[in-house]
Amino acid sequence: MADQLSPDEKLHLISRNLQEVLGEDKVKQVLQERELKVYWGTATTGKPHVAYFVPMSKIADFLKAGCEVTILFADLHAYLDNMKAPWELLELRVKYYEQVIKAMLESIGVPLDKLKFVKGTDYQLSREYTLDVYRLSSMVTEHDAKKAGAEVVKQVEHPLLSGLLYPGLQALDEEYLKVDAQFGGVDQRKIFTLAEKYLPSLGYAKRAHLMNPMVPGLTGAKMSSSEEESKIDLLDSKEDVKKKLKKAFCEPGNIQNNGVLSFVKYVLFPLRGEFCIKRDPKWGGDKIYTDFEDVEKDFAEETIHPGDLKASVEVALNQLLEPIRKKFESPELRKLTNSAYPNPSKTKGAGKGAKAGGGGGRGGEDDELAPSRLDIRVGKIISVEKHPDADSLYLEKIDVGEPEPRTVVSGLVAYVSQEDLQDRMVLVLCNLKPQKMRGIESQAMLLCASIEGEPRRVEPLDPPEGSSPGEQVFVEGYEMGKPDDKLNPKKKVWEKLQVDLKISDECAAQWKDKHLMTKLGQITCKTLKGGNIS
Repeated sequence: MADQLSPDEKLHLISRNLQEVLGEDKVKQVLQERELKVYWGTATTGKPHVAYFVPMSKIADFLKAGCEVTILFADLHAYLDNMKAPWELLELRVKYYEQVIKAMLESIGVPLDKLKFVKGTDYQLSREYTLDVYRLSSMVTEHDAKKAGAEVVKQVEHPLLSGLLYPGLQALDEEYLKVDAQFGGVDQRKIFTLAEKYLPSLGYAKRAHLMNPMVPGLTGAKMSSSEEESKIDLLDSKEDVKKKLKKAFCEPGNIQNNGVLSFVKYVLFPLRGEFCIKRDPKWGGDKIYTDFEDVEKDFAEETIHPGDLKASVEVALNQLLEPIRKKFESPELRKLTNSAYPNPSKTKGAGKGAKAGGGGGRGGEDDELAPSRLDIRVGKIISVEKHPDADSLYLEKIDVGEPEPRTVVSGLVAYVSQEDLQDRMVLVLCNLKPQKMRGIESQAMLLCASIEGEPRRVEPLDPPEGSSPGEQVFVEGYEMGKPDDKLNPKKKVWEKLQVDLKISDECAAQWKDKHLMTKLGQITCKTLKGGNIS
């Protein structure tokens, strides 16, 4: 088909339904000479949902126009973006994304042999790419990097340096994938303009940028992996699809922020060229539309009832999802799904073995239980004094590497003398929600080993000799994880992880038989072999 299209017809296919094109003249010039080379990248974070059909339908357009299309599974970006995908799970999530994206493309009739699939870390860890990252970082200001990622990189109170690198790496991908244009959502516009500004400074060509509009989710806001009610998962059952569509925002006559109507416009019409409204004969019977503007007009005039629109989208959507569901019924893909996205509610204390966006302000897909979610630090007790309103409680001021010491309320003095605690190095859990204890707020938890019995025995945990306040404590194998800003008390993250914290027969602190450590060595206690940690 593409061989029979003129350059103008190809441009129409490439640009239809896009919100904006930067560098359209460059696209026209290339089309006069050869086929356009385009790439679309997706960070392998949360599970893809039905909004991914929007870029998939555009990829179908690109292929009809004869474009050479590369799909990038941006695994390194998934990690750099506030570690939405932990290092331990990157490989599994790439495999999941590859399988589910291919299943989506097959369900809409896109031939896979026309596509090139690339994993980011296959080239982003090379010497040449790394040197270009350094070269770029010597040119891009912190202001420009932060501004470029503002709508894409997860914004947190204390941003990581990795989030500032993210936009520059996405810009470099254009050169290393040897494309003419990058395709993405309009939320990436600032990253695209950063690429246009800085790539020529490295001696690389400025690329064109093709931008899709942001499609509203079912709640009327942007469809997000982290908001369960705003999205329909690709593997949701027919019953779940019906339930979520029933709750979807679809006010009579309102065509603004209408996720159901947007799905018709950006997915169903481009793929099928028509849309059938199914309704009872007494309300006029089924009606086939061949132009979206007519659907929008009839909905605005309330000729189409929201219930009929939802029911009709439900039928069409299930037709798209059914081949994907069937493919993922295989034991291999079920296992892959469960491994890439382990369910903490089914595996007590399960490790991440593997945000966008729930527990502790991170994201629904990051709610897996991993010890790296705990912000455990080395602390130094700088003062101990009696609680003014409780004889059994004492206030410890503990230096945890912050400008001001934290106040910790505990009953540890019942087991260890006040003199022995003064200036002692200890372990402190710093990201629990502060709690008032007899009128005074405890801002952290002092971690101790204990053995129940008569009498109960308790000892503070000991960091390695030479440790300093603020040093991070990690579990072997989970060094790359990032703690939650604050643990969500409703999710009981600490309580679920704490059950697997133990003292070994060698007096070493462990989680599931893996050592708790700092960069200087293992965490230990003095004598309480086989004790619990709390």
